[in-house]
Amino acid sequence: MDEPSDIDPKLLEILVCPLTKGPLRYDRAAQELISEEAGLAYPIRDGIPIMLVDEARTLREDEIPGKRLPPVAERNG
Repeated sequence: MDEPSDIDPKLLEILVCPLTKGPLRYDRAAQELISEEAGLAYPIRDGIPIMLVDEARTLREDEIPGKRLPPVAERNG
C-alpha cells in the first residue's frame, strides 16, 4: 500500500469511540481514528477501523487538544 486510503465518509459519520461513545477524528496520515475525549487512537488496518480499546494507542500529551503546552514565551511568564 503506497498511499494511505480514505475511509468512507458515511462510515465515519456512524462510528463512535467504543469507550466514550464520543466522536472520532480521522487522521489520514497516521491511519488512525482519534478519540480526543478518551485520549485514544484506534488503528485502521487495510482500510478497516479496529475499534477495540485493547488495540488502541494512548495519545501523547502533545496530541490532545487543550493539553498542549503553551508557547515558550507564555510558559516563562
